[in-house]
Amino acid sequence: MRIGDAAAAAGLTPRALRYYEQQGLVTARRMPSGHREYDAEDVRRLRAVRELREAGLTVGDVRAFADLLQSLPPEGVPDLLVQDPGSGRCAAAEAVARRRLAELDGHIARLSRVRSRLAARLGEPGDPGAGGPGAEGRAVRG
Repeated sequence: MRIGDAAAAAGLTPRALRYYEQQGLVTARRMPSGHREYDAEDVRRLRAVRELREAGLTVGDVRAFADLLQSLPPEGVPDLLVQDPGSGRCAAAEAVARRRLAELDGHIARLSRVRSRLAARLGEPGDPGAGGPGAEGRAVRG
């Protein structure tokens, strides 16, 4: 199938598909006309990349264990990062995912501190979950 069809089948844009190809996450075959050609296996791999990206992994993270994308079962990504210790999951994929999770936790903590400082300057509650009066939907005064 051509790039537009493959991208649609994988839930991506053609631009994203080209980018993943540049990053070595998928390899297109070329037709004699020079057009890219993809098959069902490529679409399955691209769906896995999309799912991993939506889960918070970066392209670099996925590239670190891209060779495993070939061995994913038809049900896809969940089997790569399953939680059952005796499941035979890939230690490399799990390590990358756990490192990324720690990075995200760090970003969230930093953003929460910044938000609290800004909220304090505006006289707002520092914790968005505090539920103080008018904490949700308060208009910005200018």
